Amino acid sequence: MRYKILFFILALSLIFIPVPIRAASPEKSTAEMLARERQALFEHMQMITGTPWYYLAAIDQYERNIHKKPKKNSDASASASLVRKTGIIFSPEKWSGFLNPNPEDTNPASISFFGGLGKDGDGDGKAEPDNDLDVVYTMASYVSKFGYTEDDIRIALWNYYARDKNVEIVSELASLFRHHNRLYLSGSAFPVPLHYTYSYRSTWGDPRGWGGRRIHEGTDIFAGYGTPVRATKHGVIETMGWNPYGGWRIGIRDVDSIYHYYAHLNGFNKKFKTGDVVQPGDVIGYVGSSGYGKPGTSGKFPPHLHYGVYRDNGKNEYSYDPYPLLKRWEREEYKTRRKKN
Repeated sequence: MRYKILFFILALSLIFIPVPIRAASPEKSTAEMLARERQALFEHMQMITGTPWYYLAAIDQYERNIHKKPKKNSDASASASLVRKTGIIFSPEKWSGFLNPNPEDTNPASISFFGGLGKDGDGDGKAEPDNDLDVVYTMASYVSKFGYTEDDIRIALWNYYARDKNVEIVSELASLFRHHNRLYLSGSAFPVPLHYTYSYRSTWGDPRGWGGRRIHEGTDIFAGYGTPVRATKHGVIETMGWNPYGGWRIGIRDVDSIYHYYAHLNGFNKKFKTGDVVQPGDVIGYVGSSGYGKPGTSGKFPPHLHYGVYRDNGKNEYSYDPYPLLKRWEREEYKTRRKKN
């Protein structure tokens, strides 16, 4: 295994050379370049451990989503004191071992003795939780212990996170990266085509009475029956079917782990099913007035799309106001249309 790690270090010296990106904004160029570097790292870890690169990418992306910002190297004097390129963060207990008297232990032998997960991934004799190579190698090695099938990896994820939703989201992100074979996925679309007649205002938090006192967790976009409803971001269809409140509805999980909720539909695009990958602008359904009753109930309110967004923080999921997002996507799409014309 040591010679494989040394080979990896040599390969890495070539991997982390900036790759020129064709005509793009500086922000996009930087983000795309970093995504390519991370993917190269995950692919080489797959060569060493056998853990699929897209699952390592999914774990990394999920951790990046639930942590506000990546940790910095604790050794300010080291050349690696820059912000980490990856976002996986191990707790001291998991890294060093729950019973380890030294929670900052970097000795692979003593970490192993106390049952910690931390490993030396770059061959320098230390297992450092702020070192990208050590961290990704540690996670890849941990997952590989359970096996390499989808079920094996899901078991590994559950043992690590001990939460079904985490396993579900990481698996969805893995399918997204595997489908596109890349990490950088950008772009957005307004939920309904701009050339259709529609109207909306901020309605998040308004009171609702049907089914008990509750608040409105979304924005209503009023449009005619049959108006196409589009995916707003790259994502995976997580839910598709009937809900007593939302009627015919679709739930899509995007690359940032945000759950996009489309409700009161008149019907679905039969092209798609649960588990399918969608991209911005894909028509997923049609505006209707379904809901507030048993399956098939419709017409209890004017036709409109209820659009909601929910963020997962690793422990629970909560809604927030989608109105600012909708205004931004609408503005960006109008801007793009003007440029084309």
